[in-house]
Amino acid sequence: MDKVSFTQMKDGTREDYEFLTAHEIDHTKHTAQRLLKALVELDEGLSGYQITRLGHSLQSATRAWRDGADTDWVVAALLHDIGDIYAPYNHDEYAATILKPFLREQCTWVVQTHGDFQMIYYGHHLDGFDANKRDRHKGHPYFDDNVTFCERWDQASFDPNYDTLPLEFFAPMVEEVFARKPYDPEVIRPGAREPLTDAEVAASRAA
Repeated sequence: MDKVSFTQMKDGTREDYEFLTAHEIDHTKHTAQRLLKALVELDEGLSGYQITRLGHSLQSATRAWRDGADTDWVVAALLHDIGDIYAPYNHDEYAATILKPFLREQCTWVVQTHGDFQMIYYGHHLDGFDANKRDRHKGHPYFDDNVTFCERWDQASFDPNYDTLPLEFFAPMVEEVFARKPYDPEVIRPGAREPLTDAEVAASRAA
């Protein structure tokens, strides 16, 4: 069997759907590779900055790594703008949707809302933009995490002279994350908070 028998889903058989499920499971095993390819394609997106969108993503992840962040935070920093090409008006939500089954809730929420938090840096320069848009999230348990994420890693990562690590360095972390069981409670950990920075880990990575 190499194709299903139906032309309408309602006519499918058990054999059809068992066949499709096996194909889908195999397809999901290559998600990490597709995302790494999509990161490279970010260079086809918005220009005008001093570095490319891929460069920004890599620099954000590099800063996270050097701050002693755990794997969830580093991968979140690497992929936070993955939606720039296909979802320019809600790229943060797009990225969060991809990450949600595989990362801690804390990281996913920060990615999902980081666009609101970034407004603080440029909203006052543009008509019709709300520099204080992040205030709508005040009181959220991850609010301060997003402030830190944007300040230390996102808004700071447009420097062409920064010693940014290559994509190959982060590829094993992406592979690890997307090999996880989706929606595993031990991974998602609703309400859990992990620090974005760890001075001891940072020092060991700098050694």
